Amino acid sequence: MRPFRGVPLLVAALAAAALTAPTPAGAAGDGHCARQERVRVPGAAHQRSACLADLTTAGLAGTPYTDMADQAGLTAAATRSPSGVPGVQIDGYFPDSSRFNATHGWRHDAQFVIRLPDRWNGGLVVTGAPGNRKQYATDKAISDQVLARGYAYAATDKGNSGVDFHRDGERPGDAVAEWNARTTQLTRAARRAVAQRYGHAPHRTYMTGVSNGGYLTRWQLENRPELYDGGVDWEGTLWAAEGRHPLLSLPVAVARMYGRATDEDMYAAGFARGSEFLWPYHEKAYWGLTQKIYRAEFDPDHDPGCPGPSAGSTTEQILAPCPSDAAYDYASRPASVHRAVERVALTGRIGRPMITLHGDLDALLPKSVDSDVYDGMVEASGRGRMHRYYTVQDGTHVDGLYDTHPDRLRPILPCYRSAFDALVAWVERGVAPPADRTVGRPADGDVVNSCALGSGEAVTP
Repeated sequence: MRPFRGVPLLVAALAAAALTAPTPAGAAGDGHCARQERVRVPGAAHQRSACLADLTTAGLAGTPYTDMADQAGLTAAATRSPSGVPGVQIDGYFPDSSRFNATHGWRHDAQFVIRLPDRWNGGLVVTGAPGNRKQYATDKAISDQVLARGYAYAATDKGNSGVDFHRDGERPGDAVAEWNARTTQLTRAARRAVAQRYGHAPHRTYMTGVSNGGYLTRWQLENRPELYDGGVDWEGTLWAAEGRHPLLSLPVAVARMYGRATDEDMYAAGFARGSEFLWPYHEKAYWGLTQKIYRAEFDPDHDPGCPGPSAGSTTEQILAPCPSDAAYDYASRPASVHRAVERVALTGRIGRPMITLHGDLDALLPKSVDSDVYDGMVEASGRGRMHRYYTVQDGTHVDGLYDTHPDRLRPILPCYRSAFDALVAWVERGVAPPADRTVGRPADGDVVNSCALGSGEAVTP
């Protein structure tokens, strides 16, 4: 596989930033970052450790220990994040044959980051990259907050990244299947690394993620519940053997780009009335690219010439849709295509408590054909008592769009942070979160940094 030279799927700023290496702060022998030298990540083909004065983005921005460009667009500009969390950071990769991820100049996939704060609360939070981003993508959205609460943190690039991720693997669906395997692999390895650093395994392990990371959360809690105590799913991508998934809704959006679909067609495909002001941006940045690379992953024979050997080398080429996708009809495709989707499909049979959040103005993964459907799948599987589902009024797929439309949107991140706290209270103290509801936009206050889900209820665990 050639190295990735494109852009992440959900990145608003498409230019990559060059990172320069700082001098690591502190040393294992001075009481800071104790046992650093003892931590070896099981199964890693390569790792390097650094003792740092601050593991948050406030301390890491401009260093090789994070990548602010890969986080672009995910959070609102006025988002407040904690800082001042000293500890150990371990960067590395597991054995893999693909080479899309060029971070650190390694040109090696299955890269991960593990952060171990000096002041540990006994817990571990695991996530996978959203979209086609890499392991540092949710540093500001997730890592900063959980590190400040004392959790160890681990994130994976999912084993393949970038707009040519579908080139990984031998069969259709292999690349997405690897996402799940790499998340499981990292969780097991991180739990053992935590035990080496602190002297015992984590008391609690939580899975969480955004978009494709939300899909990973759903899949892990369905298929590997023994590894986790609960999870927060932030607008996870829905892949289902029957019913809805992006290959049913996105072709309509692509058809609209070519003037072959009306607004009514869009509503019928699940796109929300009231989200129309977001459509021009999504035409330029999301719909065409997302459809063509997901379709290339599951159905490469539909149009072998598009995207061809690569999704593109220029921004224009990468974001351009495949004209054939405007007429893509998943239902009529061969059984092999449906089997490829079934290999990675969700069932709703979660085995641990989970909270789902989704914005009602999501114009990439409309909630009516995503989280609404998944909530129904959980209920149908008899696991509804372990699930809470909150619709965030005026929320959309990426919080960065709030800065362009502050009068029409609200960021989901503060509601996500409240949901994570609610999950912890549910798992560890038996306080049930509020019932499923729509979280309304407040009339005043700091909408970027605060969100009240409502009051919970004390229950017997």
